[in-house]
Amino acid sequence: MQHNIILTLTIGLSAALVLGYITQRLRLSPILGYLLAGVMVGPLTPGVVVDQQAAAQFAEIGVILLMFGVGLHFNLKDLLAVRNIAISGALFQIGAATVLGMLSLKASGSSWTTGLVVGIAMSVASTVVLIRVLSDNNVLDTDRGTIAVGWLIVEDLFTVFALVVLPSIASISRGGEDATTASMFATIGLAAVRVSVLCLLVLGGGRRFIPWILGKVAQTRQRELFTLTVLVLALAIAVGSAAAFDVSMALGAFLAGMVVGQSEVSHQAAADALPMQDAFAVLFFVSVGMLFDVSAIKEHPGLFAEMLGIVLLAKPLAAIAIVWFLGYSPLAALTIAVALAQVGEFSFIVADLALQLNLVEDFHRSLLVATSIVSITLNPMLFRGVAPLERWLKARPKLWRRLSQRCESRISVRGMETLVVDDSDSDRSRAVIIGYGPVGRTCASILRDFNVVPVIIDLNIDTVKALLARGETAIYGDASNRDILRAAGIADSKYLLITIPELSTRTLIVIAARELNPDLKIFVRARYVGERAWLEEIGVTEVAYEEAEAACGLGSLLLRAVGATEAQIDSEMDRIRKGFAVKQDVVGA
Repeated sequence: MQHNIILTLTIGLSAALVLGYITQRLRLSPILGYLLAGVMVGPLTPGVVVDQQAAAQFAEIGVILLMFGVGLHFNLKDLLAVRNIAISGALFQIGAATVLGMLSLKASGSSWTTGLVVGIAMSVASTVVLIRVLSDNNVLDTDRGTIAVGWLIVEDLFTVFALVVLPSIASISRGGEDATTASMFATIGLAAVRVSVLCLLVLGGGRRFIPWILGKVAQTRQRELFTLTVLVLALAIAVGSAAAFDVSMALGAFLAGMVVGQSEVSHQAAADALPMQDAFAVLFFVSVGMLFDVSAIKEHPGLFAEMLGIVLLAKPLAAIAIVWFLGYSPLAALTIAVALAQVGEFSFIVADLALQLNLVEDFHRSLLVATSIVSITLNPMLFRGVAPLERWLKARPKLWRRLSQRCESRISVRGMETLVVDDSDSDRSRAVIIGYGPVGRTCASILRDFNVVPVIIDLNIDTVKALLARGETAIYGDASNRDILRAAGIADSKYLLITIPELSTRTLIVIAARELNPDLKIFVRARYVGERAWLEEIGVTEVAYEEAEAACGLGSLLLRAVGATEAQIDSEMDRIRKGFAVKQDVVGA
């Protein structure tokens, strides 16, 4: 049967779904399943074989969207909060892994340049795996988790730097004996100029132009048009960067993500880009697995063992050494070291570019894939051993005291290790309001009067801009998306007010919010009393019915017209509301 794009998509995604589900059920990273799916449908294993060229094209899109997502979520504040340990620690670990990789590859007969590239690829950890393992073990929001994430940000930035300099390294490497120091500096200098001009155009001019485009499209309130705009910007800037400045598309996508991430519509852009990023990232991992050749392990078992040793032993030991030296606790050192003891997507991105530039050979990439498969498989299991190891160390007071001496010294000299976030509203309750029409504005005003902080989510970009200009907290986005609710701080909020009258939209928001915060008090606006049973079933706390309030409003006007007293009006309003409640109970029964 002739292979085509649809067949490649169907087979690749189906295999990834099955194996991703299996690995997830085994409490392993789904990335492992995606890589194995690629191995299964690749040309180097018997059975069904998909179109490699089509898969490679999908993988290119996956790389662009992955790097766009990195730029979109790049948070300088997260890095600055732990800059002392994250920057020095990450650079020390990267340096150690790279040097060991160079020595190992050189000893196996490869060039120093090949060793440099493979060492760099082994030095960076997978963002997906690290975030997942920290979340699964409830460590992500701790000080240790914050350090690990900051460390990861430095590694991501280093990956961007590596993608920039690899073409220059390839150019110098091709120069061979004739490559003088002057030509080397000239090559690197020219690359630096190209990257600087690109950054100036995208981060400088694009900082005004790109948010303006997104704002104009957001004003149309057409979700599919906004999603299309985000995709076009990511692809256009990535492809334009490669065509005009001869740099990797991944760098252009990263810069585009950084610009979009600074706009008022960043949260919705992230929410729209995530499904596309996930789908194409899966195909990226499948395409990586397709090129895996198991014979590379048979032909180079020693080198494979050395690469595994660098990732599973050398990298963690380097992390433990630098974290402990900087005066952090043994538990922090163990957590960071084990979480980073794996390689993933960014390693493959570096290896793919190096393969295109003839800096590495196919078997180097296969060994890197094998190293990733093993390290990703072991990482969740190794991380679950951190707590038992801590208990074992604490059961030996002398050893634990000796290990903790530098931590105690650091605390006495520099203050407490726990990170403190400055938040002037930390002692005030928070309420998320969906929709800022007349009802939403009234509710927000009431909340402010009673010292409750309102956070507004609205799909009107002009409303969001006006609120932000007044110093209010507002987010542009679709509140039925969990990422938008998370960005609004729903997990730490006490109240949720939904002023949107459409039942289907309200249902999605309530279900998502209740999953993210089971203790949330949810107040909803509804059109008809007949919706009561359904709203109670999905977890709404209280409901204001337009039908009932309209009856009360018209009834009060009529009573005043016939001369009723205020006491009589109040009594009649109570009777009307109770009547609607009883009517609903009867209907529901």
